[in-house]
Amino acid sequence: MMSTTENISGSYKIAVKVKDYFQLIKFTLRFSVVYSCVVYYLLAPNVTYNLRMVLLLFFAGMLVTGSANAINQAVEKDTDALMKRTGKRPVANGRMSQQEAYTFAFIAGLAGVILMWNFFNLSSALLSAFSLFLYAYIYTPLKKINSIAVLVGAFPGALPCLIGWVAGTDEFSAGGWVLFAIQFLWQFPHFWAIAWVAHNDYSRAGFKLLPADKGPTKFTALQAVMYSLLMVPCGIMPYYFHISGYVSLWIVLTGNLFMLVQCVRLYIEMDVQAARRVMLSSYIYLPVVLLALLADKITVH
Repeated sequence: MMSTTENISGSYKIAVKVKDYFQLIKFTLRFSVVYSCVVYYLLAPNVTYNLRMVLLLFFAGMLVTGSANAINQAVEKDTDALMKRTGKRPVANGRMSQQEAYTFAFIAGLAGVILMWNFFNLSSALLSAFSLFLYAYIYTPLKKINSIAVLVGAFPGALPCLIGWVAGTDEFSAGGWVLFAIQFLWQFPHFWAIAWVAHNDYSRAGFKLLPADKGPTKFTALQAVMYSLLMVPCGIMPYYFHISGYVSLWIVLTGNLFMLVQCVRLYIEMDVQAARRVMLSSYIYLPVVLLALLADKITVH
């Protein structure tokens, strides 16, 4: 019969392993990505709220994105170990083997794609598989080669929007591409602000993520301004294509202008504090815009 000490020890090991898997899939970050997928699914025409379908989409999305992140951490084991912000990840820290991470990634990715195919449609399943491949096998190794990795990574970063739309409509219609474009453009000021703040850490690991070779420069800030400026007319498109209504139009435009102002401030001030403001603003922007679009659709219908 097991002693109390052995029971506690076993429970502790299970808790540690569960925590490691949450870190492996970057649960908090992936939650926000899959959340956007679910919102865009609900924005699709003729889709009505169904808790079972929402949970299935959320679970499938977590499996696919979790798979991509597991591969990312297995591939970047050595570079993650060099950085303060990633050094405690399970593979980098040695608590989990690369083989275990790859095995989990294969099972989770396959299961997620099958769920998308079985409960939604083949188009969304194939798009999910493509997004996983692009993130894990193109974007991940490219980060050490050229800063164009940010452009490449913006595609799998925005594809959950299109996946959600296609899951609801089974077609690649204009509405899905409009929503894709909003999240695609948002990623540039968002990610460059993160890369600005963590520049020393990224440089130590050999990542090339800022558009200028010399690091945080006026050119980098100008790029952030340009992409945030493009977000402004893009914010009109959901209203133009009748995805949402008048109220969300003004909320989205206000959010876009707020992002633009923060990026202009970064260009003027050129410091980490200004970059951190862009980063925090981008974190606030996306959930506010998503909720505004969704709430407007519910109100209109």
